[in-house]
Amino acid sequence: MFGKKKRHMPQKQIDSLIGSSTTISGDVDFDGGLRVDGKVRGHIHGGVDTTSTLVIGESGKVEGEIRASHVVVHGHVDGPVVATEYLELLATARVQGDVTYKTLEMHVGAVVDGCLLHMEQERAEVVDIKRIGNT
Repeated sequence: MFGKKKRHMPQKQIDSLIGSSTTISGDVDFDGGLRVDGKVRGHIHGGVDTTSTLVIGESGKVEGEIRASHVVVHGHVDGPVVATEYLELLATARVQGDVTYKTLEMHVGAVVDGCLLHMEQERAEVVDIKRIGNT
C-alpha cells in the first residue's frame, strides 16, 4: 500500500549451529538460519531467492565470502560480505573486505576495512566516507 516495496522478513529461527570448538574447511550452503560461533575457512552462502539469516557470533570467524539475505556480525570476517536485504554490524564486528548491503545498521565500535557498497535494485553505489564528512 502507498508504494511500499515488499521486503523479505528475516528468518527468526536458527536451524543450524557451528559451535565454538568447530572448524570447517570448505564452503557452506544453507537455507533458513545459521549461526557460526566457530571458524569457517570457505564461503558461506544462503539459499538463492529464499530468506536466509546468518549470524556470526562474537567468537565466530569466517575466512571467505558471505552471501545471505540477512546478516548479523558480532565476530570477525576476512572476505567480502553481501547482504541482499539487511546487514547489522555490532560493536565487536571486524570485517576485512568489501561490504554490499541494501539496509545497513552499524553500531559504534564496528570496523570495516573495505568499501561500503549500497545495493539498490540492480546497481550498487560506493559510499564515499571522506565526502560525507566534508559536507
